[in-house]
Amino acid sequence: MARDAGRPLRADAQRNRDKILAAAVRVFTEEGLDAHFERIAREAGVGSGTLYRNFPTREALIEAAYRNEVARLCDAVPGLLAAMSPPEALRAWTRRFIDYATAKLGMADALRAVVSSGTNPYADSHEMIQAALSSLMDANTAAGTIRSDISPTDMFAALAGIALTSAKPEQRARAERLLDLTLDGLKPAPSRLPEN
Repeated sequence: MARDAGRPLRADAQRNRDKILAAAVRVFTEEGLDAHFERIAREAGVGSGTLYRNFPTREALIEAAYRNEVARLCDAVPGLLAAMSPPEALRAWTRRFIDYATAKLGMADALRAVVSSGTNPYADSHEMIQAALSSLMDANTAAGTIRSDISPTDMFAALAGIALTSAKPEQRARAERLLDLTLDGLKPAPSRLPEN
């Protein structure tokens, strides 16, 4: 039986759920739709019964794993801004975005299967990511560390382009270079000193 979504989990149950979701992302990324629940349970360090109690179907597990990745990406913003300067926080978050994109790419077949079953795992993800990116860009604009004429939508398009061309694990070095190039392009132009 699936858990009651309205009732909070005990701390140990939440830890198990988090371990299952992290393992599911890794295993579905490696094996796609051929991933076995038993391997996911083993990687998570839980019994199969615990996995099935939390996620009674493959589709439920795939959708929850993907949504968890989106939430982790977006929920990181306040902590990054509290611990780092705005430009450092934006830089760190863009690296997390590529991690998210790599996981999403690896889970593509599994996510397509969820969509064809009639569920939309992507519902709200675009808006959540845009809101997270807006917070980071607003902090940087307020600090004067990025140009004010670049919108979060433009920045998201740039990040999505990098993800589409360089999200495979073996392309990580290129993704890092493209992120650096993109972030450098956000910097305000230096003021021109008047000539004597």
